[in-house]
Amino acid sequence: MDKHIINESATLIDALDRLNQLSGQVMTLFAVDEQGKMTGTLTDGDVRRALLAGLSLQSRVSEAMHRSFLALDHSSPSSETMKEAQRRGVRLLPRLDQDKKIVGLVDLNHTRALLPLTAILMAGGKGERLRPMTLTRPKPLLEIDGKAIIDYNVELLAAVGITNITVTTRYLAQQIKEHFSRPVAGVEVKCVEEPQPLGTIGAAQLVDERPADGATLIMNSDLLTTIHLEEMWERHLDTRAAITIAAIPYVVSVPYAILGVDQDGAVASIEEKPTYSHYANAGIYIINNDILERIPWGQRYDATDLVEQAIADGERVTYYPISGTWIDIGSPTDFRQAQELMKHHRDLPLSSRST
Repeated sequence: MDKHIINESATLIDALDRLNQLSGQVMTLFAVDEQGKMTGTLTDGDVRRALLAGLSLQSRVSEAMHRSFLALDHSSPSSETMKEAQRRGVRLLPRLDQDKKIVGLVDLNHTRALLPLTAILMAGGKGERLRPMTLTRPKPLLEIDGKAIIDYNVELLAAVGITNITVTTRYLAQQIKEHFSRPVAGVEVKCVEEPQPLGTIGAAQLVDERPADGATLIMNSDLLTTIHLEEMWERHLDTRAAITIAAIPYVVSVPYAILGVDQDGAVASIEEKPTYSHYANAGIYIINNDILERIPWGQRYDATDLVEQAIADGERVTYYPISGTWIDIGSPTDFRQAQELMKHHRDLPLSSRST
């Protein structure tokens, strides 16, 4: 970060030298005053325009910099600011603390949002339907186009600014722990191991690093998806939901004529080969943290149990329909489909792919 910061009292020749050192990176400098407070931005184009306007190479950065700039509040980053930066073609955004000092930089080529969520990836299953591939390797570490399945999901989370990520493990847990001994997509991923099988969401109780008034994104680690997490989060907020469930369209076609029968047993209608449309659970949830606290300790508990309990308690549960790619890699057929999909999309990051 420091290589992008320059004192506003530095000369333009100093600024050009600093910009030259950024060759191949985002060539933007952030000017600060003597107290470290951000005061402006400077690019090589700004320097050229300043020189053409009559300034010299010994002029100060403060004379050429832009004083009207976009920045993110570190404690509460605005999605609107990020969208405005993207519209303007700004690639690098500073994050400022309450004293207007730079505490971080966000590269919009890699991070398109900063969602205030923690995340849990469930990776404890045995993947029995994928044997023999999963006899010696946990399913989340099976590779699709040369990359572990779970890494696609870490990248998806990192792209929307979710960096507090925990993976819950059980089957061949040591392999997953070793896999995340190094950062993935720039994120230090944590691992916790289930002492016994805890169902599809019971292991969330093992993760205690989450604010009481926040929310957590929980998803299965063996999915391949292009879900738009920003839209899902906005829907969660707009509907004031306690739980938002990602859903996929599921169509059931009946190959027969279906009879409509009244309570007296008489045929009231007949429909030839009807088709019924439903929404199916996609295994991705945004759940308010106070709801997660209701998960019982040390016993098997499934996500459906939590959803049913929330509904019974009068909590608002909504859904978000996925419009892009979603593959639950649970069978050899699913695995081959995922391989084929990525073969044709390997040049794009998953976060920007679609069906």
